[in-house]
Amino acid sequence: METYKQEFIDFMVESDVLKFGEFTLKSGRKSPFFMNAGAYVTGSQLKRLGEYYAKAIHDKYGDDFDVLFGPAYKGIPISVVTAIAYSELYGKEVRYCSDRKEEKDHGADKGSFLGSKLQDGDRVVMIEDVTTSGKSMEETVPKVRGAANVEIVGLMVSLNRMEKGKGDKSALDEIKETYGFETNAIVTMEEVVEHLYNRECNGRVVIDDKTKEAIDAYYQIYGVK
Repeated sequence: METYKQEFIDFMVESDVLKFGEFTLKSGRKSPFFMNAGAYVTGSQLKRLGEYYAKAIHDKYGDDFDVLFGPAYKGIPISVVTAIAYSELYGKEVRYCSDRKEEKDHGADKGSFLGSKLQDGDRVVMIEDVTTSGKSMEETVPKVRGAANVEIVGLMVSLNRMEKGKGDKSALDEIKETYGFETNAIVTMEEVVEHLYNRECNGRVVIDDKTKEAIDAYYQIYGVK
C-alpha cells in the first residue's frame, strides 16, 4: 500500500472523521464504522485533506483535466482545498466548480453553479467525501453534462465502503456502470482494516478483534462479492 494511503488512514482516525462503534446510516443499515468528512475543521486538517486528494487524483487520473467539481455541500470545501494542493504539489492550475442547492437569480454570479464556469471541452474530475448510494451523482452528473460539452474523467472519494449500493454491486461500480466514467477512492475499507487491525493509532488500537468481527459480520450481509 502506498505511503500516502497509510498516512491518510491514520489522518482520518486522528481527525475523528473515521469512527468505529455502532452507527445507523441514512440507508437504515447498522454499520460498525462511520465516516464524516464534516469533521475536518481546522486549517491544517483541510490543507492535508487537499493534499491527499491531489495525490490520489494524480495517481489515478494523471494531470490531463481542467476542473475539479465538488457537489454541494461537502464537496465544495474539498474541491477548493484540492485545487490549492494541486497547484502547490504539481504546479498545475485547475479550476474548481460546485453546484448550488438553490439557483441564484440576482447579481453578477447568478445561476446554479459556484466557482469556475464549465466550458465546452473541459475535462472534469468529480470529488466527493464518501458514496454509499450514489444519490448525489444522480443529481449532479446531469447538471454538469448539461452545463457545457464536458468530459467527466472520473470520480474520487475519500473512502470506498465496499458495500452494496442499490443492487449487488458497490455504489462506485454502479456509478461507473450508469455514467461511464472511472470511479476511485483514496483508500478502500479493506485497506483501512489491513492497516489498522491490532495496530496502535493515536495511542490506542482502533480495530481490535471484537471490532474486526463486527466489520466482517457487516460485510457478510452488505459486502460486494
